Amino acid sequence: MRKTLLLNKDDVHENVQMPELISAIEDAFAAYESGDAQMPPKSYIDLPQYNGDFRSMPAYLDAGDWDAAGIKWVNVHPDNGDKYDLPTVMGTMIYSDPENAFPLALLDGTELTMLRTGAAAAVATDHLAVEDASSMGIIGAGVQSYTQLRAISEVRDIEEVVISDLDEERVADFIDAFEDEFDIRPGSIEEAAGCDVLSTVTPVESPIVPREAVGDHTHINAMGADAEGKHELADEVLLDAKLVIDDHAQTTHSGEINVPYHEGVLTDDDIYGAIGDIVLGNLDGRTDADGISVFDSTGLAIQDVAAAHVAYEHAFENDNGYAFDLLGLAE
Repeated sequence: MRKTLLLNKDDVHENVQMPELISAIEDAFAAYESGDAQMPPKSYIDLPQYNGDFRSMPAYLDAGDWDAAGIKWVNVHPDNGDKYDLPTVMGTMIYSDPENAFPLALLDGTELTMLRTGAAAAVATDHLAVEDASSMGIIGAGVQSYTQLRAISEVRDIEEVVISDLDEERVADFIDAFEDEFDIRPGSIEEAAGCDVLSTVTPVESPIVPREAVGDHTHINAMGADAEGKHELADEVLLDAKLVIDDHAQTTHSGEINVPYHEGVLTDDDIYGAIGDIVLGNLDGRTDADGISVFDSTGLAIQDVAAAHVAYEHAFENDNGYAFDLLGLAE
């Protein structure tokens, strides 16, 4: 096939089934830690005149049975909603054949990001949460919260869900979406933090999760921090936890640990290790001696490439997407 496949949001959603995506993201973490991936640092183009920026995230990974390459081009323009009726964040993924560089697909990177972010939290939860975890708290009822619950319920038998957000309408919408599947209710930050698993998906810059609210064996997926200054968890939570990161450079620059790390409150000695090393078996995941655990996730380009691989591989069997002759090579 000498054509490029265009996969929109609905196509990506249909093609990327969560159990397979979780496995692919786990493969990506392993490939990165074993040296079988290339992931240059995320680059930024700042556009202060438009109150926005662009970010480019290229990567290649070899998972053994498959390899994949691509780049995500994503923006953050906070004024888009009010000025242009557009999303604040939009992403486009270019997925290429690593053997010959042919552009196999252009994909909606926004849906891809939401799905792979949930899958990353599920990988960490599978390795770090208690085996019999049955309750989940979520702080922040935005779009990311939905995939957090979808993904994590694939690796743990979640029965009870506590959702916390200042926006009551968003909480109501979240409950409507899941009330037939879970025992779900609104609650405070403290109630959410006491669950077996907690995912935080907020943009705050002052910690909102106090140490005393966190359960003795709670596993926390800290997903909200994606820029310098963002910080959801009290420093005492991080210092008392088995602290696992996705990438040292990214987490210390823009992850949950970025503020206490640069203030010297938290050092490399406080970081247990990378999730990839746990996946590979180089480090233990949850042990009987563990109390709180935290996964600091910044989102890696290898995750986007792995998700694009899954989306593309199922496009033909699902008969979706639009094939077009981008390069003028079709016979």
